Amino acid sequence: MVTTTAELAEDEDGRARFDALIAADQRIEPRDWMPDKYRRTLVRQISQHAHSEIIGMQPEANWITRAPSLKRKAILMAKVQDEAGHGLYLYAAAQTLGISREEMTAQLIEGRARYSSIFNYHTPTWADMGAIGWLVDGAAICNQVPLCRASYGPYGRAMVRICKEESFHQRQGFEILYELSHGTPEQKQMAQDAVDRWYWPSLMMFGPSDDASPNSAQSMAWNIKRFSNDELRQRFVGMCVPQFEALGLECPDKDLRYDEETGTWITGEIDWDEFAAVLDGRGPANAARLRHRREAHDDGAWVREAAAEYARKQHDSERVAV
Repeated sequence: MVTTTAELAEDEDGRARFDALIAADQRIEPRDWMPDKYRRTLVRQISQHAHSEIIGMQPEANWITRAPSLKRKAILMAKVQDEAGHGLYLYAAAQTLGISREEMTAQLIEGRARYSSIFNYHTPTWADMGAIGWLVDGAAICNQVPLCRASYGPYGRAMVRICKEESFHQRQGFEILYELSHGTPEQKQMAQDAVDRWYWPSLMMFGPSDDASPNSAQSMAWNIKRFSNDELRQRFVGMCVPQFEALGLECPDKDLRYDEETGTWITGEIDWDEFAAVLDGRGPANAARLRHRREAHDDGAWVREAAAEYARKQHDSERVAV
């Protein structure tokens, strides 16, 4: 395929406008020219984010029928519905970059796309719902609030609503843990055990350390990300410390210390081998999560077919009316 002089000039103009918008901290919109690598980076990040919301419904949906009260069931059901909506917003944002939802879904169910490693852990007790809400959603908020200012318009706008709903999820989780930690000794131990399970995986949610992150620097240069992985992780830990005190629970990181000189909390060593194993598909629940997603996709085939047929008939009737 031969590139014409006019096309080269158009690309140069597009590149100049793209660079100017990034430099001015303004938004790139779907019809704007953008580098192929910028587009691919966004497709990877947004689709993985969407997959994480959809897979993340599984460990919590498993507890809807077993929640300890009707109120808890209703709250948890609302949260799971929110996560389905988050996946919808994000898939729609990714579609503006030229990839179809069918292709993204195929990548997920065939195991070719990644999602957050945090959702490949089991939830054996009700307290895990509290730990997920407080730690996992708390880490998500810390990571995602800066994304409301992402340079790609559809992504940033989707994140505004998502972050508002995630803040509800975080408060719900904290409240579950607070009730348990101020209940019987057995309930408090249940809360502590759940926090012990989820604390370190929550720190891994921010991704590998900055010197081992291949995409972080470029995403920050393009204003997709605003802070590095380690900066966000450190900010999250600082938020958790006073909340541990309010809950009356112990932080699982026995090496956590406060650096007076920098005014930051320094964490102990994170088990990056565990992170790599779970990300590579060798976590406690990787196989089950993907199996359930495939089964749900197959079971919902008739709904997709019915919706497509209804849309076709609506389109045909509109053409006849014209």
